[in-house]
This record gives sequence, C-alpha cells and structure tokens, in this order.
Amino acid sequence: MKITGKTRIIGIIGWPVKHSLSPIMHNAAFEHLGLDFCYVPFAVKEDHVEKAVKGIPALNISGFNVTIPHKESVIPFLSETSEEVKMIGAVNTIKIMDNKLIGYNTDGPGFIASLKEAGISIKNHSLLILGAGGAAKAVVFQSAIEGAREIIIANRTIQKAISIKNQTEKYLPSVNLKTTGIGYDELKDIIGRVDIIVNATSIGLKSGDPSPIPNELINKRLFVCDLIYNPPETSLIKYAKASGCKFMNGTGMLLHQGVIAFKIFTGSEAPIEVMRKSLEDALKNLNRGK
Repeated sequence: MKITGKTRIIGIIGWPVKHSLSPIMHNAAFEHLGLDFCYVPFAVKEDHVEKAVKGIPALNISGFNVTIPHKESVIPFLSETSEEVKMIGAVNTIKIMDNKLIGYNTDGPGFIASLKEAGISIKNHSLLILGAGGAAKAVVFQSAIEGAREIIIANRTIQKAISIKNQTEKYLPSVNLKTTGIGYDELKDIIGRVDIIVNATSIGLKSGDPSPIPNELINKRLFVCDLIYNPPETSLIKYAKASGCKFMNGTGMLLHQGVIAFKIFTGSEAPIEVMRKSLEDALKNLNRGK
C-alpha cells in the first residue's frame, strides 16, 4: 500500500480501539481492489468526542466507523442521519460528503447476515439480549424487523433497557418486548424460555472478564452469540462450547457490517472473501501469540 497526497482516509473512533480488526479488514479490501484508500484507527476518549467529530471534515477524512462507547454520543454532531439511525438511536458508520457528516447503522443488517450464514433464523424465536448500548439497540431493532417471537432486553441499569423497549415500540408497536435486570434469579427464570442469547455488552473484551451468563444456566438447546470478536473465545463462548450448544462470536457481524460500510465509503462492492480471510488470519495470529 502506497500512501500519497491523493490517498483518501477512512477511520474508526472508539475507546479503546487498539483491539479493532476493522483496519486490517478494510485495508485488505482496498489493496485487493486497487483503491487509493487507507483505514486508520483513532483512539478517542469519551470527553473528546465532540472535538474529534467536528474536526474530521477539516482533515478531509472521507468517512469513519464508530465503536464502543461512541455509537450514541456522536449523533448530536452529525449533519444528517439515515432512517435506521433515527429509529435505532445509534450510529456505526459516518460518511463525509461536501463537509456534511451523514450517519448510518450497518450493525443490525450485519448481525442478521452473520446469523443466516450460521444457519440461524430469528423469525418466531425468543431472544435474550444482554446490554443496552449502541450494538444492543441495533440488534433489538433488527431482530424485531426479522419477526422475533419475543425479545427480552437485560441490563444492569433497567431504565436503559426500558428506553430501548420504548424506542423500538414507537416504530414497531406489535413487537413482544420485555425488560429485566441481570441478576442470577432474573436470568435463571428467563433462560428457560429463550432460544437465542446475544451478548451485546463489553464484558469479555478484557482478559479475565467473567461471563455475563453463569455457566450453570447455559444448556445445549441454546444458540449463544457473543458480539465480541477479540478475543475470539470469551468466557461466555467457552461455557457455550463446554455445554454443547451452538455458538458464534462477533467475527461474522464485524465482517458483514463492514461489507455494508465499505460500499457506503467507496461506492464499490466489497470483496467479502478477501475481508473474511484477513480477519481469520489476524485472529489466528492473535491466538498464536498467546
């Protein structure tokens, strides 16, 4: 990859962001297609979000992705947002056009595409979604669109879960939505009736993090999805594997949301298999180094 004065910059902002594999995936795609783009990570602390976002057009950056914990806090500083952002209340992709910052959300469709690739359907199934941040919002909303029988949002701060429920019902009033805390007894009562568990919290990002679901509550009839992809095996995934249930980490969602974002950024169809291989190779190297 040659960087010149003509190279267009795409980035990702988050805190932390050093764990992100998005730069590897997108740069592999740019190189494969011969596009003069470069994807760069920017570590932005929470109290610097406004300054960072407002300064991006001045740097002539073409677009950027948004990850934890900024998916909601960037919205007030955007010029425009897509319809799905208005409904979900979270952004993960921003394109700059004529100095305008336009926000999109590709997380929901990316999540569904990764499930379909794993042979899992949301329709007529009951989901337990852990967390109430930007990723959780996208997953709840997209699952509702896909025809989930029931969606239960579990979060430590119950009011945040209720806020997602109310926001989703505003646009999709017929959806069966419930909220709960994440205490042991609460989870025990719920897990008996759900089919799919999705961890949309950040629990698992750090080495040594516990599982958000106690091991003894996981059984082999469940499908367990942890949206964390690095590390590839969180405590939750290890428990799922040991329990004999089907599972997947967040690599598929990362890939498919990136494929959609790539087209937003470049106008070109993404080379999905090139992007997939770059992620697989990067994760193998990470595991080899441990």
